[in-house]
Amino acid sequence: MVTDTPPVALLCGGSGERMGDITGGLPKSMLEVGGRPLLWHIMHAAARHGSRDFLLALGHRGAVIKDFFLRYPALADFTIELGPQPVVRYLDEPAIDRWQVTCVDTGEGARTGTRLRRLARHVPRWPLVVAYGDVLADVDLGDLMRYHRRHGRLATVTAVAPPSRFGHLELSAANQVVSFAEKPAAAEGWVSAGYFVIERAVVDGYLPVDRDVMFEEDPLRRLALDGELMAYRHDGYWQPVDTPKDLAALRGQWESDSPPWKAWRS
Repeated sequence: MVTDTPPVALLCGGSGERMGDITGGLPKSMLEVGGRPLLWHIMHAAARHGSRDFLLALGHRGAVIKDFFLRYPALADFTIELGPQPVVRYLDEPAIDRWQVTCVDTGEGARTGTRLRRLARHVPRWPLVVAYGDVLADVDLGDLMRYHRRHGRLATVTAVAPPSRFGHLELSAANQVVSFAEKPAAAEGWVSAGYFVIERAVVDGYLPVDRDVMFEEDPLRRLALDGELMAYRHDGYWQPVDTPKDLAALRGQWESDSPPWKAWRS
């Protein structure tokens, strides 16, 4: 069946060592923004475009993520009728997310390519969106999927022009400042946004079974050399969480009137 609402695999097995003590030993994807894990925000952003099937590639302290979803219904307001067979009635039915979440342990220290290969047998249909559990963006997954189907290659990587680390000055010959932009998007160069679409053939032909690999290294290089990798340009919101400063920025945006990635009713 052809559909533009693909299953989404989230790579959330990392320990977030670069975040320092702020993680408290939690998986980085479970750090909270507005009282909910980063992973929850990523899933809601995907669900905005119709995605309902999520596969979580677990690693470091994966039991924490499993426990979150096992207890997930308790996040909503409800009335419970106690007894030998308790009956639960949710007070705000639309607030209950109608998702299918598959949690798979893919190895404590496994690399991303190996995690994908171990997850593959649980994928309900292909192609598959693959995203990181520490990158929040408003990528239109329906449009991304339509683009992927049109070009017909094995893989698509979402590309963004990252903001410069420094303010950009445009100077005249007399050293007058003609324009100033604080951390504008890079004028040249694109980087991976951490959102991909892959066909089953990527797993079978580019993810070896005999060694632990990073998906972003040899497999993607080989796909590019084989002419099987296309780029989907994204000019919307994109925020990786690599440092405590990145997390603080997300939390600040959440406290604003309109977080850039939020499109659901509270």
